[in-house]
Amino acid sequence: MPSVQKISPCLWFDSQAEEAAKFYTSIFKNSKITGTARYGAAGQEFHQRPVGSVMTVTFELEGLPFTALNGGPLFKFSEAISLMVMCDTQAEVDYFWEKLSAGGDQNAQACGWLKDKFGVSWQVVPTIIDELVKDHTSEKTQRAMTAMMQMKKLDIAALQKAYEG
Repeated sequence: MPSVQKISPCLWFDSQAEEAAKFYTSIFKNSKITGTARYGAAGQEFHQRPVGSVMTVTFELEGLPFTALNGGPLFKFSEAISLMVMCDTQAEVDYFWEKLSAGGDQNAQACGWLKDKFGVSWQVVPTIIDELVKDHTSEKTQRAMTAMMQMKKLDIAALQKAYEG
């Protein structure tokens, strides 16, 4: 029997779980939908969902398991939690930024963060960022941080240029 990931995110949607799972798995290469569960008659007095409608969709993004739940309008996403996409190149940053921000809230973009069309917050981050900001007392880090705080989508070359002075 395959091992189960002990911790995995569950994303609460009003009724867009299946649409969201399809959207996310279309963006990430090593991804797939692994299952769909539907609401039955049992518990309908609580869930108030049509019998046979999608309850959960399980899927993987780059091997990490997720569950998307159609739980109704009770809860909404906030920036208090975000999903980070670590990128080795500017081409990767550009790709994930373009795909994830399509149809999202353009006013919620800042400093590598974006909000997708479902309201989920993402950070599209170059892997070099840890090196650029690791020493909070250095002038190099201060310049890189100042540059980063002025960006929406992060620009690796501009961050490196600021870091080097």
